Amino acid sequence: MEKLLEFFYGIQDEDLLRDAHTFSKSCVPYCEVAISGEEDTIVGQILSGVWAVFVDGMDQCVLIDQRTYPQRTTSEPDQDKSFRGSRDGFVETMVFNAALIRRRIRSPRLCVEHLEVGETSRTDVAVCYFEGRADPELVNTVRERIAQARVDALTMNQESLAELLVRKRWYNPFPKFKFTERPDAAAAQILEGDVVVLVDNSPAAIILPTTLFDVMEEANDYYFPPITGSYLRLVRFFTTFLTTFLTPVWLLLIQEPERVPGWLEFILMEEPAQVPPLLQLLILELAIDGLKLAALNTPNILTTSFSMIGAIILGDFAVQSGWFSAEVMLYMAVVAIANYNQPNLELGYALKFMRLILLVATGLLGLWGFVGGAALLFLVLVSNRTISGQCYLYPLVPFNGGELKKKLLRIGSGPPERKGA
Repeated sequence: MEKLLEFFYGIQDEDLLRDAHTFSKSCVPYCEVAISGEEDTIVGQILSGVWAVFVDGMDQCVLIDQRTYPQRTTSEPDQDKSFRGSRDGFVETMVFNAALIRRRIRSPRLCVEHLEVGETSRTDVAVCYFEGRADPELVNTVRERIAQARVDALTMNQESLAELLVRKRWYNPFPKFKFTERPDAAAAQILEGDVVVLVDNSPAAIILPTTLFDVMEEANDYYFPPITGSYLRLVRFFTTFLTTFLTPVWLLLIQEPERVPGWLEFILMEEPAQVPPLLQLLILELAIDGLKLAALNTPNILTTSFSMIGAIILGDFAVQSGWFSAEVMLYMAVVAIANYNQPNLELGYALKFMRLILLVATGLLGLWGFVGGAALLFLVLVSNRTISGQCYLYPLVPFNGGELKKKLLRIGSGPPERKGA
């Protein structure tokens, strides 16, 4: 800034000071310059760190953006690992995140619109989409909901904005949006016609619209050959289905052993349990979450030791004491580990809640309870709608064979179709 002031002091021609436009074009040797005469805009820019130059006799001021941002390196995200792709990741500065996307999509049709949210915080938000591929109605919906958001501040960054974008009932746990900290994944979604929303102070991008199949999709699938990527994707779908229905089906079979064929009799409990199996399963569901919370607050140096104590010692003593049977411990261990095969934490808890409903309904009502619980799960999924109005189970409901094949298998595809078309 000292260099700029020194340059300003050297101006001799008063004709260059007759208006802000002439002054900015002829006397400001800097590229990021704007002119404004609105008080709210000027105050907001000053509070954001922008220099405001007022010249006597001018009805507008010159805004010079010389901001530098403290930031960490664009290292690989801890929760969004890459097998073979680029190792960079989003940071807490929105400008740099937009630049990482622009580096991958060097096209004039890539649009990045800047908005502000929060009457007090005035948090910067960027809406990124590819003109001609993104659904114009979806872009307008996202833009209008951000512009019409009436909130004091985005205290929880992208999560606060996501709740303003997607209005959902409090009892609906299924995620309506997808987060990513990988620029390559965000750029790929933009090229497929999705809308990506960046929030300043957040290293995660919001991807819209999002169906159940979109949440299950991983960018790493595309860094393997099609046959390997398809296999990994099918394994992910199968294990997710398994985590939801394994324990309810097992509970149904041990309650009605006459339905168990001879070749499956080994799954039945050999000794009568001192604690009802339903109660054992419910206790372990809560205990697993309690251990997860404990692991989050455990120092890194002790995490491995505590995990071994919890998995081996506590599990062994729990079986020997009679509180839990070995079969229950086995199936709950499979469910707990397999739950991490899909990357979305919210989806994992949503399926957990559905599993608890299935367990209670099956334990109380038997076969009819299991059928009713499964029907309730299907109705909840079908009744869900994305921000664009699509069914949450699309392309399964309504059925679209070609799109469903692309979601289940990692196959080559043609030019991306416009979303919502």
